[in-house]
Amino acid sequence: MAGLIFSIKRFAIHDGPGIRVTFFMKGCPLSCWWCHNPEGISAEQEMIGITERVGDMEFKRTEEAGRYCSVKDILEVLEKERIFIDESGGGVTFSGGEPVYQTDFLAEALDAASKEGYHTAVDTSGYSSTEYYERIIPFTDLFLYDIKLMDESEHTRYTGVSNSLIMKNFRLILESGRDIFVRIPIIPGFNDDDKNLKAIKQLLADSKCANLKRISLLPYHKIGKAKYTRFGIPYRMNGTEPAPQERMDQLKDFFAETGIETKTGR
Repeated sequence: MAGLIFSIKRFAIHDGPGIRVTFFMKGCPLSCWWCHNPEGISAEQEMIGITERVGDMEFKRTEEAGRYCSVKDILEVLEKERIFIDESGGGVTFSGGEPVYQTDFLAEALDAASKEGYHTAVDTSGYSSTEYYERIIPFTDLFLYDIKLMDESEHTRYTGVSNSLIMKNFRLILESGRDIFVRIPIIPGFNDDDKNLKAIKQLLADSKCANLKRISLLPYHKIGKAKYTRFGIPYRMNGTEPAPQERMDQLKDFFAETGIETKTGR
């Protein structure tokens, strides 16, 4: 079995504990306005045109976005980084896109990595069949779980999907006893209003338990803007600026009132 991967990040330090290898998997059912990995949205391999300039000269080339990897390929990459993973208490993280979109491959890869002694993590939007999460829970040590908007209509407007399934799967993982880091992207003008943030805070305070380990507040950034041009996708975030550090510090204190460890950044 093979999975479609669009990027492999070695020495990743923001996708779970320790030094990790993060595999970014293609395919995502959401269409978040602020997505910074548009190359992960399509579940198909894509050819993109890239223009490079050197002085007055312009060079055009094509590049393939996404390649198929077997579980054996995954384990071989991990083995090359094993000394760093083991020494740092790290592991492997599957991100995306939405990794649960490729459930069969993800379950097999998690199972194999777990059997080899690697700490496993899944970075997920929470939007997939509950049955799929039930399949991967036994092989997943940590879920990095996104919560963006509490109002269902606003969630649908800015991500393309309802949040009801996301809330259902959040409760499922909480009850499973698996560790969770909740990730909240802070997108000025979209989800940083008092009503939404208070609702998320209340959800997390009510959900507080031993395995809800951390709240991570992720400031919006514009790193992915250039990718939209390359993929011919309209960019909808023109005019949106990242929240200033002072605001992020205020929100850190705000969410820390839940009694859950709170950090800014990934």
